[in-house]
Amino acid sequence: QVQLVESGGGRVQAGESLRLSCSARGSTLDYFTIGWFRQAPGKEREAVSCITVKEGIPYYTDAVKGRFTISRDNTKAAVYLQMNKMKPEDTAVYYCTGDWSSFPTAETMCTVPGEYDWGQGTQVTVSS
Repeated sequence: QVQLVESGGGRVQAGESLRLSCSARGSTLDYFTIGWFRQAPGKEREAVSCITVKEGIPYYTDAVKGRFTISRDNTKAAVYLQMNKMKPEDTAVYYCTGDWSSFPTAETMCTVPGEYDWGQGTQVTVSS
């Protein structure tokens, strides 16, 4: 199991951009699949985007496709989420997490419910 730390959240206006970072402490992410999830007030946590770190293969949910870009820097053991053209409905706490045992595809991690560990997340607020 690897400890992940999210950062980069903040408050923006609709149409603006933010970049979130997910950094691993004391470990490489090369062999794992990492996902960004979010939870809005009163709603269940949902997948946003996932990526297989070694191959860099991404998956996006329909809600963010075309607006968000997930990427990774293997040398820094970090995964990023570039969020463009943001909408008020993107307001949520954003979490990153990893699958440390089953090595799923990015699509599987984002679409099939799984048991993951969650950190504190980073708050993103988009005002209209």
